[in-house]
Amino acid sequence: MQTVDEILKIKNVKNTAVRTVVLRHLLSQEKAQSLKDIENALIYTDRSSIFRTLKTFEENKIIHSIEDGSGMVKYAVCAEGCNCDPKDLHYHFYCNNCNKTFCLFDVPFQNIELPENFKIQQANMVVKGLCNNCNK
Repeated sequence: MQTVDEILKIKNVKNTAVRTVVLRHLLSQEKAQSLKDIENALIYTDRSSIFRTLKTFEENKIIHSIEDGSGMVKYAVCAEGCNCDPKDLHYHFYCNNCNKTFCLFDVPFQNIELPENFKIQQANMVVKGLCNNCNK
């Protein structure tokens, strides 16, 4: 797994204290995080700094956002080598019980045949059900 410094260097993003704290937090999570989740975890970092950092990370393809149907946008670190191209698309799993959202990097994504001159820029593929912990 890459370090915070390596990720920021590869993506040509200036390393700041807030960016380090936010990225370190996201890397330590097994599920996607909402802005509120991140705020609650990083109580000494203000909301606007976190939000600006998330937008910078998203623009530089360090993280991707997920609209999982919960009413909150959630954020997860992109897999190593991801450029958020259509080939990097993957499914997400939203647990109806605990409200956690997981990236399913290992589940093969089905190719979508689009009409001529159509181009995918973003897709939202969310599977809903019970996660491993809630299904016990």
